[in-house]
Amino acid sequence: DQSSLLLTSDPRQKSTHLMKLTVGRGHRAATTVARRLAHVPAAAAGRLRVDDKLKAFVDDELLPGTGVAPSKFWDGLSSILEDMAPRNRALLDRRDELQAQLDAWHRANPGTPDPTAYAALLESSGYLAPAAPPFEVCSQHVDPELALVAGPQLVCPVDNARFIVNAANARWGSLLDAIYGTDVLPGDRAGAYKPERGAAAFGVAHSLLDESFPLEGEATWSDVTALSVAMRDGGAASLQLSLASGGEASLRDGAQFVGFLPGVPTARSVLLGKNGLHVELQVDRSHRIGATHAAGIKDVQVESALSAICDMEDSACTVDAADKIVAYGNWLGLMRGELSVPMSKGGKEVLREMNGDRTWTSAAGPGSVTLPGRALLLCRNVGLHMYTDAVMLGSEEVPEGIVDAMVTAAAAMHDLQGNSRVTNSKTGSVYIVKPKMHGPEEGAFTAELFSRVEGELGLPLHTLKVGVMDEERRTSLNLRQMMAATKERLFFINTGFLDRTGDEIHTSMEAGPMMLKADLKGAPWYSNYEESNVDCGVALKLVGKGQIGKGMWAAPDDMAKMVRDKGAQLAAGASTAWVPSPTAATLHALHYHATSVKEVQGGMAARAAEIASRASSQAAGLMTIPLLPAGGKSLSADAIQRDLDNNAQGLLGYVVRWVGQGVGCSKVPDFDNVQLMEDRATLRISSQHIANWLHHGVVNEEQVLETVKRMAAVVDKQNLGERGYKPLAPSFDGPEWHAALELIFKGRDIPNGYTEETLSRWRRVRKAMEEVEEVEQLFSKDAGGGKDELKKPAPEVQISPSPPPRPHA
Repeated sequence: DQSSLLLTSDPRQKSTHLMKLTVGRGHRAATTVARRLAHVPAAAAGRLRVDDKLKAFVDDELLPGTGVAPSKFWDGLSSILEDMAPRNRALLDRRDELQAQLDAWHRANPGTPDPTAYAALLESSGYLAPAAPPFEVCSQHVDPELALVAGPQLVCPVDNARFIVNAANARWGSLLDAIYGTDVLPGDRAGAYKPERGAAAFGVAHSLLDESFPLEGEATWSDVTALSVAMRDGGAASLQLSLASGGEASLRDGAQFVGFLPGVPTARSVLLGKNGLHVELQVDRSHRIGATHAAGIKDVQVESALSAICDMEDSACTVDAADKIVAYGNWLGLMRGELSVPMSKGGKEVLREMNGDRTWTSAAGPGSVTLPGRALLLCRNVGLHMYTDAVMLGSEEVPEGIVDAMVTAAAAMHDLQGNSRVTNSKTGSVYIVKPKMHGPEEGAFTAELFSRVEGELGLPLHTLKVGVMDEERRTSLNLRQMMAATKERLFFINTGFLDRTGDEIHTSMEAGPMMLKADLKGAPWYSNYEESNVDCGVALKLVGKGQIGKGMWAAPDDMAKMVRDKGAQLAAGASTAWVPSPTAATLHALHYHATSVKEVQGGMAARAAEIASRASSQAAGLMTIPLLPAGGKSLSADAIQRDLDNNAQGLLGYVVRWVGQGVGCSKVPDFDNVQLMEDRATLRISSQHIANWLHHGVVNEEQVLETVKRMAAVVDKQNLGERGYKPLAPSFDGPEWHAALELIFKGRDIPNGYTEETLSRWRRVRKAMEEVEEVEQLFSKDAGGGKDELKKPAPEVQISPSPPPRPHA
């Protein structure tokens, strides 16, 4: 087998054989070679075969300092895999079995189903789980950022060190920067600092301070000319504000004055608080900004992202052992408090590190107030359907989520044992977000997995907490049962409406054509989905022990609209909602000043009977399939084409970044050139929507292919000048192109409509091709020391249409 020659350490020899093996053999050969390159040579660890670099990372970097020996780690992982990998597979098979039953039923009963007959199908098949016995969530030792204080939550790919350090440091953000640098303040914000815009930014900040921290009488923050602190008997302090009129003012609610840093003649810093969140007024008249402000305020720092999800899943791009080592290494650096990134700022090289905690003199009396300088960090592992060849059990790939759980927990032991430069969890917990679970059986499986990991690593029971993503239809309809299965570990339930929309389409693929994509959020299922999630959290006493979360603001450049609209999520009872950037976190934090989530949720709890009474109507709404009326016959050709164009452009715009550049989440311009935050969840919607319309004849193959080719030209133009970009046109034959076609034309058959397997497989092909290109460059620089064969131009790697995806692998 010539592929064995790829084991050579000589990159030129390896690449030559890579090219020989792939030429003329199409995708299967390229994929096989890419897999071989990604995980060999391997080291033995009992029955496990582990990528040698991954094993070295675990043995030499991850475990030292934890008290866990490498042999203990690998033996423990092997034991868990031997017991739980077959059960993981059985759960995936159960998904397929239920989907097959739904497909068959819908083919026999096309269109909008009879509600009674449909409910009977879901019950008899086991899709609807039996009601759980009475229970309450009983999680313990949950940090206040999740259990007690409502605030924004960032989501960030953990495979990007610069992004994730910024996310960790997003606990505090400049309100002035957030106003000046976004469309919250209309006008030109490009170029050098504009004093008039800076003054306008202060005007907006003053108004926001007036709303959150009003002054006595008619005074406003724009009247303030100095901030001073008066000490009282017993060590307490009061805040005195000098006004332009010559008078003085105080806070209407003196308890909002939390702390200060003394200065001469005025305080250097004043710390204010509302609804558990804080704002710091920094004073320095010698600063270039402070010198322009009447009171010498140089910045208004807002406590912003209380927590941040370090994402190994939808927003990351990790397709092989090398990629996973980067992601694992960044999580380890976060848990040690030592992750840093060299950056250029102001023409100087600086090292961006994780911020330390912040301390002020207490306004309440002797002592100090210390607040975290970083967001509480959570880690999102991959779902049950993801498999990896970085670790092999015998000759079989293993569930990647099981490996994730072991590594995530082991890395967090540095934090738990006090080996970190800074502290993450102050209550001794590790927070793992678990996505894409289908029903309570998978929740119970995850809870058991966490128990097994705790046992193997010597952690106390229930150290590992679970955040349940309510983003699959079977989980939404069985959310109470899911919460019962995880009740000792649960720290959040979060609606992920993007993935949930993709699953809504795939689950009812055979029922008929779906609504226009823009109309799906207005369908009955969606409002009932969001309402039911909050009701479950309140009714089952998650409040005070964990979060009720809502989804992402996907337009990072439209902050003005976010400021106007996103507060509605708090009014609906959410204690956190996702934001795409530190700036968005700072602006979204203002909503938590304006709305007391504690009061909203308390009011809901007082209406327990009302909440209980609407559970059945919510279930009925959740089971309402968002089909096009009359099978789409009333839609105009223009409306159909517009939706198809939008889906195709968004799909291609994301795939070219993921497959071609290894970027799992980024701002991708949509059909109207609006920058949107895209990840695999948005791709799932677009691919499933096209596949659904194609299956039901709303569009045809020729129309879809013409549209995708036309949109390829649009995407190529949008990415013109992007470093490392691989154009789709005119060849229409790269891995990016074939991945896009597979997601569309085989989307109906892809398990649950997930995009990961297709993306990962074609990304590995692209990486193999890049290795060929790198060695070609090496050959071209060779002064003649190689064989004649090596001096010849390397043949092009040919790619033929891909085979059907392997289920769950």
